[in-house]
Amino acid sequence: MGVAIRTAGEDDREPVVRLLDEAFQDDPVSGWVFPGAEYRRTTHSRLMAAFTDAVLAEGRIDVTEDGTACALWLSVPAADPAGDHADHAADEEPAQMREAVDPDNERVELIARLMAEIHPADQAHAYLWMIGVAPGQQGRGLGTALIAAALDRCDRAGLPAYLEASNARSRVLYERLGFEFTGRALTLPDGPTMWPMWREPRSALR
Repeated sequence: MGVAIRTAGEDDREPVVRLLDEAFQDDPVSGWVFPGAEYRRTTHSRLMAAFTDAVLAEGRIDVTEDGTACALWLSVPAADPAGDHADHAADEEPAQMREAVDPDNERVELIARLMAEIHPADQAHAYLWMIGVAPGQQGRGLGTALIAAALDRCDRAGLPAYLEASNARSRVLYERLGFEFTGRALTLPDGPTMWPMWREPRSALR
């Protein structure tokens, strides 16, 4: 059975934010950023809203037609060695995110900085920032369908793809789709491990 997928627009903002908030309530990384179930329930959605706004403005959100799964993608250019101004602007983003989402929570800023440190910068690529499936719909292959559709676009364009797996189960799924662990894991202070993963376009493989 095929999965109908479309590109989200501004009218999809609130449903996407709600979906991501629900999908990541039990995620180990979300639990580290927002420790405590009640704190997470009241605050986590602000971060999901910030992510959604950023990708609606600069990237692409794929969503299943029934609204039960979505994937947030950004197109990341290769770093410009002479781009001092751009580097400075990027350095300010984690602090701005913290101020907008949860000013007293230093982990909002810290995780952004740690992820930026391990993010590949020497090659343009598609970045799967987040993928969320509604809790009652997980295990139906919706996430796989969303990623496969995007990877097909990457293959046609000859573009690599990158992501960070936030748990061991998702890492296995991504490996099945052709991603490989970069070899440098990110273990959050007193927290879970994330696995950066890279996929070369299939059209470029021999």
